[in-house]
Amino acid sequence: MMRYNRLEHHFVEHIPECLEPGVLYISMEYATAVHCCCCGCGKEVVTPFTPTDWKMTFDGETISLSPSIGNWNFACRSHYFIRSGQVIEAETWTIGQVESGHRKDRSAKARYYRTLEQTEAVKTTPDVTAPRKTTKIRPSFIKRCFGAIRRFWRNLR
Repeated sequence: MMRYNRLEHHFVEHIPECLEPGVLYISMEYATAVHCCCCGCGKEVVTPFTPTDWKMTFDGETISLSPSIGNWNFACRSHYFIRSGQVIEAETWTIGQVESGHRKDRSAKARYYRTLEQTEAVKTTPDVTAPRKTTKIRPSFIKRCFGAIRRFWRNLR
């Protein structure tokens, strides 16, 4: 059973050292939300916002986090969703479900970062095409160009 059924959100630059139960602290600068476990055990729950971790939605009034929060390493083993500021209790997972979830998370991270590395490699790969033939510009050519520009401006007056 959840002790806290609702979380009040506070947007902060830095997460405070002492967390107030029932408050979801959100640091956009550090792309992270932190709160005390909603079961009431007092453990600190950290949810980083990344393409492969949690996503936060702010509708102007309330906060939602996705996916669910499973505190499998805590003694309480609490599992819940935060939707529109409401804490919605979810079923506790078995050890097999937790291990499967961890494998899926690792796989998703590996896929994402492999794709990101490939994209970065393409951006930073030097162009290895044949060098272009460069043509030296002769000073006489430059003089002729400036002379033509001068004559053009003189004729405009």
